[in-house]
Amino acid sequence: MRVHSQLEIQGMVQGVGFRPFVARLATRFEQKGWIKNTSLGVLISIEGSDASQQKFLNALQTELPPFAEISDLKRTAKTLVNFERFEILTSINDAPTSAFALPDIATCPECVKDIFNSQSRYYRYPFTSCCSCGARYSITTRQPYDRANTSMAEFILCADCKHEYQSMENRRFHAQTLACPTCGVQLSFWDESGYVLAEKDAALKMAVEQLKAGKIVAMKGIGGFQLLVDATNREAVERLRKRKNRPMKPFALVVENLAAAQKLCKISELEQTALTSPAAPIVLMKRLESSTTFESVAPQQSLLGVMLAYSPLHHLLLHDFGFPLVATSGNRFSEPICIDDTQALKNLASIADYFLVHNRPILRPLDDSIVRVINKKITVLRRARGYAPLPITLKNASPNTFAVGGQMKNTVAISYKNQAILSQHLGDLDSEATRQQFQKTLADLQNAYAVKPVRVMHDLHSDYVSSQFAANLNIEKHAVQHHYAHALSCMAENGLQPPALGIVWDGSGFGTDGTIWGGEFLSIHEKGFERFAHFRTFPLVGGSKAIQEPRRVALGLLYEIYGEKAFSDLDLDFSISEQALLKIALAKQLNCPKTSSVGRLFDAVASLLGVCHVNEYEGHAAMLLENCATTNETKEYYDFKIGDSMVIDWQPMIKQLLLDKTTQPTNYCAAKFHNTLAKISVAIAQRANQKIVVLSGGCFQNARLTENIFTELTNAGFTVHCHQNVPPNDGGLALGQLYAASFPI
Repeated sequence: MRVHSQLEIQGMVQGVGFRPFVARLATRFEQKGWIKNTSLGVLISIEGSDASQQKFLNALQTELPPFAEISDLKRTAKTLVNFERFEILTSINDAPTSAFALPDIATCPECVKDIFNSQSRYYRYPFTSCCSCGARYSITTRQPYDRANTSMAEFILCADCKHEYQSMENRRFHAQTLACPTCGVQLSFWDESGYVLAEKDAALKMAVEQLKAGKIVAMKGIGGFQLLVDATNREAVERLRKRKNRPMKPFALVVENLAAAQKLCKISELEQTALTSPAAPIVLMKRLESSTTFESVAPQQSLLGVMLAYSPLHHLLLHDFGFPLVATSGNRFSEPICIDDTQALKNLASIADYFLVHNRPILRPLDDSIVRVINKKITVLRRARGYAPLPITLKNASPNTFAVGGQMKNTVAISYKNQAILSQHLGDLDSEATRQQFQKTLADLQNAYAVKPVRVMHDLHSDYVSSQFAANLNIEKHAVQHHYAHALSCMAENGLQPPALGIVWDGSGFGTDGTIWGGEFLSIHEKGFERFAHFRTFPLVGGSKAIQEPRRVALGLLYEIYGEKAFSDLDLDFSISEQALLKIALAKQLNCPKTSSVGRLFDAVASLLGVCHVNEYEGHAAMLLENCATTNETKEYYDFKIGDSMVIDWQPMIKQLLLDKTTQPTNYCAAKFHNTLAKISVAIAQRANQKIVVLSGGCFQNARLTENIFTELTNAGFTVHCHQNVPPNDGGLALGQLYAASFPI
C-alpha cells in the first residue's frame, strides 16, 4: 500500500548534510516527495510503499550523519499527491527559530585528500569543504542554514560547483559552503600596512617563507585571526612574547597531523579522540622529555597545548612549513580576537610582521577551544570553536531568560524551551572591546532564537561589568551567588536536580555575607542553597595585589598562625622595606580582606614551597604546584580540623607542611597537600549526609586534585559528578545562573 507522510523534525539537522542524507535515503527506499529547511528544523513529505517507508524511517534515525541529532520527530498522515521525484526545496522562514546552529567542523579526511591531489580541481585550495566539514557558526547570519544566510552568499557558484551541488551522488550535494579556486574565497598576503604582496597560492607560499625566516604572521582563520610563528625558533617565540606582552604564559602549538603530535607528547586514547574530533580543540597533554626544543613555548610546564590542523589553510601551511607552529589568539591583551581585516591591521600591526588574509567575512569571534583529560573524561576548559553553540538540555527551564555570567572568562546564555544555549568564550570583561562583544553576543543569541527576555540572571557581585549591564535592563533581575551558580552549572550539565552537595573551589566569588568566598561546601536544595562548610579565612595582604603575588597570600597564612613572628623567619622574597610596610598593613588590617578561597590556598602553598612567589599569569602558581605533585605518588596527607561551625582549619596542615619542607622533597609536600584536600572533602561529605556530590570551580581544572577527590569520595560510597562539556571555571557560570531561574530565587 502506498502512503504519504509528513515529517516535522527538530534537533541538530541543519549544517550537517541532513538534507542530502535524506534525499539519498529516499532514493534507496523508493520514496518520492521533498525536504526543506524551516526555522524550526526540517520538513519532509514522502510517498511510497508502507513497508519501504518504515525502512526509510528506521534508517533515518539509525544512520544519521556525524553531528546530526533528532530531538523530536512528528509524523502525520497526508492525502496522496503522487510526487514524481524526491527533491530538495527552497528553505522557508515561517516561524520563530528553533533549529540549532552548528559549530564549525574540522576538515574531513576526504577534503584533505582533495587539497593534496594534483588531479583534483580542489588541489591546494585553502577553502575546500563539503557537507561533512567546514565553517558553520562563524559564518552564519541566521537560520535556516542556507548559503544565502551565510557569508558565502556573495560567492556565486561556477558551473562545475553548481554541477556538484546538484548531483545527488556527489558528497558536495547541497553543501552550502561549496567553493573552488574559480568561484570561491581567495587568499592575500599583506605587509603590516596592508599592502598586497601576493595572492592565491603565491600568498600561502610567501607566508611560509616568512615563517621560516622567523617572522610573525597574523593569519585569518575560521573564527578570527591567529598569530603564528616558528615554534622551533626560540628568538622568534620570545619576540612574539614581548610584542604580545605575554612573558611566561604557555602558547599552543598547531601541527600537521597526529604523527607530528606524537613526536611532542605522550598521547592517550582519549586525548587522541579529542585531537582528531570534528571540534579539533587544543588538547593539554604530557610533553615528552625529548620535546625540550619547545621549552620557550610552555616555560616550566609539563603539559603542552597541541591542536591538529583543522582547516584546509592550516593543512597546506603546515605541510609546506614542515614544523610545528605557535598558534595564539590574534588579539591585543585582554581584548577579543580580531575578525575583520581592517581591525586586525589596526590592532595587530605592532605584533605581526605580515598578514595572511582572505575575503570571506567572519561574523562572530571564536577562539580555539581548550580541553584536557580529567578523571578519564575529555573536559572542556575553554568552550568556543567546535563546541559553541551546541545546546544543553535542562531538566527544568525558565523560558525567555538571559544569563550574563561573571567578570572573568565570560560567557552568556539564553534559555529556549528546555534548552540552554551557552555562548562561545568571550574573555575577561576588563576592556571596552570585550564589553562591546559581550553585548553584541547577547543580541546575537536573542535575534538568532527570537527570544524576548523577561528576566536576566547575574552574579551577586554588583561591581562586575555583567552585573552592571543587567542592572540597566528594564526587565526582571535576579542575582545568583557565584558558587551556587558554579554548582548548578555542573548539575545542569549532568541532568541533576536537587538535593546535592556542591564542592565549589575557586579563586574568589562574592559571598552572601559580603566576604570573599572560594572554599565552599554548599547544600543544594529545591529552595536554593545553604553554606554547609567552608575553609577558615585568611588575609589577602594588599587585596587584589595578592592575586598577582602568591607570596603575599603565604604571608597572610603565616601571620594568622604566628603573628609578627612570621617575619622573623621569612623566606618569601620580600625586601626589608617591603616587610616594614607589610607589618604595618597586617597589624592594622589595612587592605587585608579575608577569604576562604582554595585557589588562594594553592597560591600560598606554592609560595611556601618555593615553587612560585609571583604569578606571571592567572593560575601560574597553582599550575606549577600541580605539575610538582604529579611527580610523586605518596598517599600520605596532612592533619586538619573541622570546627563545630563546620569551618575547616588549615593550620595543622600548614604547620606540618613547613616541617616537611625542611626534610622532604618539594613534590612530596605538593602531593601530600593535594591528598589532604581530598580527605577534607570526604570528611565534610560524610557530615553533610548527601550522597550526590558535584565538583565545580576553577580549582577543578587541576586533574590531580579532581581525580584524588573523585576517587576518595567514590570509594566512600558517594556518587560524584564532574564537568565535561561545560568549563568548571567561570566559563560555566552563565549556565548555572540560567538553571537557577528554574528554582525559587
